[in-house]
Amino acid sequence: MAYKHLFLDSDVLLDWLLNEQPFSLFTEGLLTECRSLNLKVSTSVLIVANINFVLSKKTNSSTAKKGIRTLVNAINILPFESNIINLALDSTFADFEDSIQYFIADRYGCDVIITRNLKDYKKSVIPVLTAEQFLRTL
Repeated sequence: MAYKHLFLDSDVLLDWLLNEQPFSLFTEGLLTECRSLNLKVSTSVLIVANINFVLSKKTNSSTAKKGIRTLVNAINILPFESNIINLALDSTFADFEDSIQYFIADRYGCDVIITRNLKDYKKSVIPVLTAEQFLRTL
């Protein structure tokens, strides 16, 4: 299947921003290929907030801000409305935060979710792949 709009979960973005090997190489390759193929790449505003929190704890405030700037310049940031919370609360997803991400991806027409956390997306109708798996589809 030819994917046109990818939704990136926080783990793959943190891998990239923290240069976690070997996973950061897959995320970097994914971003490079998406630019080359003119594919849309998105994440949610909630993920941006979560990433800022983690980066601040693992590095420092200044480095976290630089990371967030890099992120928002590289990919599209999707908002979410309160009805997404209700959908997540009513869903059968095991993880509440991942269910929010799923419903944001669905709301904005993402046709694949990229994560290293495949198990929490078992209920997803949208295909779910790791960055490495996605690169193999190209």
